[in-house]
Amino acid sequence: MKILPSLMLAATLAAVGAPAMANMELAQKKACLACHSVDNKVVGPAYKDVAKKYKGQKGIEAKLAEKVIKGGKGAWGEVPMPANPQVNEAEAKQLVSWILSLK
Repeated sequence: MKILPSLMLAATLAAVGAPAMANMELAQKKACLACHSVDNKVVGPAYKDVAKKYKGQKGIEAKLAEKVIKGGKGAWGEVPMPANPQVNEAEAKQLVSWILSLK
């Protein structure tokens, strides 16, 4: 019966890590990682910096989801973020939720 606790722990860790991995895969699929990374500035800011900047701001999820789809300029400098019409509203919300959860 010593195997059961190990299996339960492995299943729990897999379940906890699954949403984060799924969102990283969505970011790759939607070409977000061409301009962003989790830890370092590329063309756009690192996702962890985005999470830090907007932490605790009410209603920010909807504003950022809209920016993901429509693009924007000025929040992070002069380089504009292009529109991403390949990202639908549900995907944008999922990506923003994941980004804001990063620490």
